[in-house]
Formats: sequence, structure tokens, C-alpha cells
Amino acid sequence: MGDNRESQERPTATRRAFLSASAVTAAAAVPLVGASPAQAHGRWTDPPVAGPGRGIGTQRPSAALRRALREVDADRIEADVRRLAAFGTRHTLSTQTDPARGIGAARDWLFEQFSRIAERSGGRMTVEKQSFTQPVSPRVPTPTVITNVIATLRGTVTPERVYVLTGHYDSRISDVMNFTDDAPGADDDASGVAILLELARVLADRPLDATLVLGAVAGEEQGLYGSAYMAQQFKDADTDIQGMFSNDIVGASRADDGTREPRVIRLFAEGVPTSETPAQGNTRRSVGGENDSASRQLARFVDAVADNDETGMHVRVIWRRDRYLRGSDHISFLERGYPAGRFTEPNEDFRHQHQDVRVEDGVQFGDLPEFCDFDFIARVARVNLATVWSLSQGPGTPKGVIIVTTNLTNDTQLRWQANTEPDVAGYEVVWRETREDDWTHVIDAGDVTEAIIDLSKDNVFFGVRAYDRDGHRSPVAFPVPGT
Repeated sequence: MGDNRESQERPTATRRAFLSASAVTAAAAVPLVGASPAQAHGRWTDPPVAGPGRGIGTQRPSAALRRALREVDADRIEADVRRLAAFGTRHTLSTQTDPARGIGAARDWLFEQFSRIAERSGGRMTVEKQSFTQPVSPRVPTPTVITNVIATLRGTVTPERVYVLTGHYDSRISDVMNFTDDAPGADDDASGVAILLELARVLADRPLDATLVLGAVAGEEQGLYGSAYMAQQFKDADTDIQGMFSNDIVGASRADDGTREPRVIRLFAEGVPTSETPAQGNTRRSVGGENDSASRQLARFVDAVADNDETGMHVRVIWRRDRYLRGSDHISFLERGYPAGRFTEPNEDFRHQHQDVRVEDGVQFGDLPEFCDFDFIARVARVNLATVWSLSQGPGTPKGVIIVTTNLTNDTQLRWQANTEPDVAGYEVVWRETREDDWTHVIDAGDVTEAIIDLSKDNVFFGVRAYDRDGHRSPVAFPVPGT
């Protein structure tokens, strides 16, 4: 399937794959010899589960994606970070009328930058200031206007399918209520906003199948207010957001002890969904789906498409919603039922986060541009680019996926709705042992909406993903019990 073909690693013996009557392909039947438990070091170990399919691999970047990745420019990113830091403070409560200092000046500069970029998009990119008044709250002493600057690159094939990236352009120092002193916020979070600007530049003249939203949000440090408003607007409009990522503190890789991991980016992804209802919780507990939320399927997808030599980065997925005592704008989307994750640097130097700009005992404190690694930010931008490109150009996540549980059987019957993308070529069933954290086997079911697999649903986990004629895969959909 050309450059996007999934690499075929770890080939496995095929047992049998029984597909529905409408199936156009089926795996060949190969008899298996049953394996027995083995004993090692005084204890029994389970043998590998034998079943149909081949070993699953990664999705290689296409030639078009590789060209786009090469256009990411660390110098432009550095210029954007330094310009945002030069506004002095971008505190949510700072002045909105000074043309040179404060969050208002930063807001207007961002709107101007995105608007200039949009001129190259042939009308596909639109830019807006999304404003609302935040009432009094613990970190907002008076009603305050908060404005998100949002660039929307409308999809050309399935524009109703949406992916979102955010970075927050507000900043803070030691006292979260201090809105007058300098709060340069270079790493937290001019770095994330600079990635949005860079992706807008690279993608403005490249049509995407699905819609991409790039949101520079405000009010994050005061309580995620900008992203909460943005997410709620999407929810009220019944927007089909199939993936969202926050880029928050993605500017460096050096910890306070000097540890550096310049080619690692963390991706936080929750297990039990924040928005889970009691009924959904009962289902999850009955099937053991704690590690199979839509957000974790999204994280597995990122690992498959963005952890490679073309991005120059390893994506270290953390099975957790966020770090201890911290939270970012992806939580606003998780609360409204959207799959989401957070990108953040692998090591942190807390002398350069949420700190007054000062020198103590010869040590410089403060979130200053001099502590950012702009080549690192560029690589994080490439991870984001590979992710949203692969999501947008590939099929959407299959919907309505169920695992039939009306009868006691030793096989597995799966059903799903047909995707709406015109170039969908078929679907794959993936599976893994329950103690594995990622999918290990894949079975090509063909262009069908039902499959019967000769493998017990009680022993392994199953999922379904779509693929198109160019070989792009979708994220996996985890099935729920049904009829």
C-alpha cells in the first residue's frame, strides 16, 4: 500500500478466521498444536495465546508527510517564543488595552499571525477571537474577558470530523494572582503556542481530509477557563471531535539535576474516562476496559505514527491523566467526553516554571527563553504534525463497534458501522492478550461491517480499525457488549 503501508513485524501462525457471509477475505486455516504451561524458576508461566492474524506494526510516514515534516523550522519557533515572552506578562488578569504589554497585546499579535498565515490557505483556514466573560472565581477576583485565538483549517473530504490542538498563551509567576510583574512564560506555554503557529504555517497550503482546529487558549493558569469554554462550544454544537491534544510545557528536556532526554516527549493519557457515567462504569468493570479508553487508543495511535526517525522523537506514553498536582487544557475536553491527551517535556526544571524572575545565590529563576531548547520544540512540533496529519488524512475511528454477547460461544463476533469516508478500503480486527498494553495481532476483515473470529472473547481483548486505499489506518475502537 505504498509509503503508508504498515510494517509487518513478528509474523505469527494463523489458526482460523471465520468472517461474516459478506466478507471478501479470510485468513487461511492452519492447524495449531495446543501449547502447555511452562515452568521456570519454580513457577508456572502461561504460554502465548495462539490465534489468527499477523504481528502488528507501525504506520510509516508517507512521502507527503515526510516533506511536511522537513519544513518545520526551529528558527521560526524560536522567534515566536521570544516574541511572546517579550510582552512582559501574559497573565489572564493583565492589561488588555496596552498595545505592547500584557495579555491583550499577545492576543492581538496571535490573531494577526494566524490571519496572515490563513491568507495562503485559499479560504480553507479561518481565524477568530472567541471571547467570553469569566465570572468571579477563586483565581478571578472580578468578571474578566477571556479570549481564545482559534485557527480552523477546514477539511476537504469529511470536514465534520475534527481534531484539536491547543497551547495556552497566558502566563504566571510564583503568586498566581500577580498580574503586574514580568511573567515571560517561555516554556509554560509560549512553547506550545509556537507549535500551533508552526503547524499552521506548514499546513496552510496543504489540504487535509478532516478539519484541524489550532486553539491558543487563555485562562489556563487561573483554572482552564479558556479551554473549558472552547470545549463546551464544541459540545453544544455536537461537534465530532475524534482526538484532542494539549501542548503544555514542551520547551526543554533538562531537569534540575542536569538530566537531559532531548529526543523524548511524554504523552499523558487517562484510562478510566473522566466523563464516565455509572452505566459505562459497570460495563467497563465487567469487560476489563480500564486500559482501553478512547484516549488510550489515541495514545497508541500516536506511538504508531509519530515515534520514528522522521520526527526524531520517542513518544513515552504515560498511563495517567496528568502529572501530580498539575493539569492542562486536555482535561476540559475529557470532562466533555472527548478523547484527549497531553504532550509535555520528559524532565522538568521547576526553577523555570511558575517562578518570579530573580537570581538567588547566583542561580537564575524564571521561565525565560534562554532555558528553552528550540530544536527540541521543533521535534515536538513534528510529533504533533505526524499525529494530526495521520489522523486527518486517514479514516475516522469506527463507530458503533460491539462485541456480540447474546450466546455463550468460544469464538468472537464483532459488528460496527461503515465509515463515511469515500476512500475507505476495509477494516482490521486487532487483538492482544489482556496483560499486554498494546495491540499485538491484526486480521484483515475486508470491506465488511461484521466479523467472526475463531478466538475466545473471554481470553483476549479485541478492537476494530479502518484503513483507506493509501494504507492509512484509523485509531482503534474498543467494542462494548451488544446484540
